[in-house]
Amino acid sequence: MNMFSDIVRTMPPYLFSQFQKKKEELIKKGIDVIDLGIGAPDLPPPSFVVEKLKEELNEPTNYTYSPYAGCKEYREAVAHFYEREYGVQLDPDTEVLALIGSKEGIVHLLQAMLNPGDMVLIPDPGYPVYRTAVHFARGKSVYLPLDAENGYVPLFSNLPSPIYEDAKIMFLNYPSNPTTATVGMDTFTEAVSLAKKHHIFIVHDSAYSFVTFQGFKAPSILQVNGAKEVAVEFGSLSKSYNMAGCRIGYIVGNKDVIKALSIIKSNTDTCQFLPIQKAAAAALMSDHKSVQANNRIYEQRMNMMVEALQALGMKVQRPKATFFLWIPIFKEYSSAQFAAKLLEEAGVIVTPGTAFGPSGEGYVRLSLSAPIERLRQAVERLKQVNWEA
Repeated sequence: MNMFSDIVRTMPPYLFSQFQKKKEELIKKGIDVIDLGIGAPDLPPPSFVVEKLKEELNEPTNYTYSPYAGCKEYREAVAHFYEREYGVQLDPDTEVLALIGSKEGIVHLLQAMLNPGDMVLIPDPGYPVYRTAVHFARGKSVYLPLDAENGYVPLFSNLPSPIYEDAKIMFLNYPSNPTTATVGMDTFTEAVSLAKKHHIFIVHDSAYSFVTFQGFKAPSILQVNGAKEVAVEFGSLSKSYNMAGCRIGYIVGNKDVIKALSIIKSNTDTCQFLPIQKAAAAALMSDHKSVQANNRIYEQRMNMMVEALQALGMKVQRPKATFFLWIPIFKEYSSAQFAAKLLEEAGVIVTPGTAFGPSGEGYVRLSLSAPIERLRQAVERLKQVNWEA
């Protein structure tokens, strides 16, 4: 008797957990491992967020269940944030929903929208959870092609019209994980126009929208006129406010889709712990000086790392957003071979590009979420590896 569902039995292994297992094995052997694989911020949350959390922990009424949609304070903070940053007005009661991190929201959203066999366009390279979420909902993933020559901007015209006619949802993710690519309003305008023409719904993942450099400001897809008719946008406090372990995010936009997601969530979870929501609200209502301070640290790390890797002959570009580097590797190696060799011989973890789709071959993703001293150590170790062998 088969005890498990087809979904579980056919689920591909989560590559990041595999690397974590290998990391633990090396640590047990006494090897000092530098983990630049997973994008988990190493910086602390702002002190005012921590103080707000402490304050709310002392309030006995915060230990009850949260409203399913999230507390009013948090939803109003998200709406205020969007009006201040983007000039986008949101109804906190119908166009904002609290999430236990955007990863949870993405998976549940597709369960709310897809029927078995429905087609979803996902970026290639792209965040692996998009494919996982489609798998959970028994949908069908089709790659939306991205390539380096086009700056990883979607090649909308490269897909034949029948694909668009069959697709129900299209994922976009800018600033991009893993490619670090950014886009302007023209890309979002084209996407919204395409969605309306072909009756596709857009899901935009903006998790890295505030990890930016060189004066760049990432736009919101909801700034496009009429975008709410065909789009929702995910946001997270994990990256901008270093609250990854707090598991707090949001979805905004189309009220009908948000209502459908709320039905799934109200039957699955009871939202996030109220003190965390209220601390997140304080973060969103702040002047964002702490975000800017974080970005200066990431930019310092990025500049050092880019210069060091370029000196080794690696043609890495300086990104305008995210805390990743998307690195073309030596042609003698596949992405998986390069990452494995670096781990085995140098004790440094990077993520092979193929973890993000077939177009990631020839690249690895390196996270800058480690102190600059550790990044320098990683460079020195990389220099010692014999890449000619």
